[in-house]
Amino acid sequence: MKLTIEQAHLAAAVGYAARSLPARPPVPVLAGILLDAQEERLRLSAFDYEVSADTAVPATVTEDGRALVSGRLLSDIVGTVRGDVHLELTGPRMVLKAGSARFTLPTLPLEEYPALPDPGAAAGTLAGPAFADAVAQVACAVSKEESLPTLTGIGLRHDSEAGTLTLYATDRYRFAVRTLAWKDADLADCTAVIPAKALTDATKAAADETTVDLALPHANSGLFSLRSEHHTTTIRALEGELPKYETLFPDEFAHEATVEIAALKAAAQRVALVSTREAPIKLTFTADSTLVLEGGSSDDAQAVDNVSTSLEGGELSIAFNPSYLIDGLNAIDAESVHFQFVSATKPAVMRGAGSDDQALRYLLMPVRLSG
Repeated sequence: MKLTIEQAHLAAAVGYAARSLPARPPVPVLAGILLDAQEERLRLSAFDYEVSADTAVPATVTEDGRALVSGRLLSDIVGTVRGDVHLELTGPRMVLKAGSARFTLPTLPLEEYPALPDPGAAAGTLAGPAFADAVAQVACAVSKEESLPTLTGIGLRHDSEAGTLTLYATDRYRFAVRTLAWKDADLADCTAVIPAKALTDATKAAADETTVDLALPHANSGLFSLRSEHHTTTIRALEGELPKYETLFPDEFAHEATVEIAALKAAAQRVALVSTREAPIKLTFTADSTLVLEGGSSDDAQAVDNVSTSLEGGELSIAFNPSYLIDGLNAIDAESVHFQFVSATKPAVMRGAGSDDQALRYLLMPVRLSG
């Protein structure tokens, strides 16, 4: 193998493939990135049995060939050099030259490297930016408890009759749901749970692509795949199902209020400064169109702030975990948030003011205050 490639192209490709490298590879070869040079392009791949990343970039290939090298080391080197990069495989060593720098890297045994999974036929196409935004919005509600692996995933639900793909996530204290139109999908109704970190990384990498092709897990495959013009990612789905969200969101509300997101977030962050970790913030919606935020306790520091609001249905006091509240405000893509309440002890719904049914819906459990 012998080739020349632009540093920017190589750095982007190595960065894409390196996302799939395991932090603690179960076998040494899984720490490698596979380089395959042929037909004026360099293909780079990585696979850890759960997630695979495959990408190709243009290169001037003098000799076709394949090599497996340490992904972390290659990433570190490529990020520091400038100018065209020359790669040449010499026996069991890979020589990398760029400018005045020269590196000699050992290779890993190709015969021990597993074959990449088949991504399968694409079921449908979505706009890359829209899919990335939807994943980022619901990811705020993903659980960090590794002891409950299913809750660390994002649910994908395809409804062929409605022509939609719904994304949802929960950590049992909040539930985020976002729906996208997916009318061209050639796929029966199905539901799958995809590891949130891998899905978030993949959609971020494809966020600038005009369109992405998706394949959802089905009876004969447990793989989710995302493909763009030059990149392909496969992710093995998690076992189990997330809780059904349809029955959790109330249909009728006793109170509704609208608040500017920037003002509310700033006030919540200020009030949370005097609270111990995860201590609740009390929100009181008053009849004079004021939302009063209170934090702290009588024995320690206390804080009070207020913002303007509009209120329907009478005064209400309710308390939330400040981090969960701010996460929801950050995820909503609107200038104002619309709150819908059943009571002070029932889950509240947050959504963008004036948004439709497909926009983000964020269900947040209240915190019971002592006394």
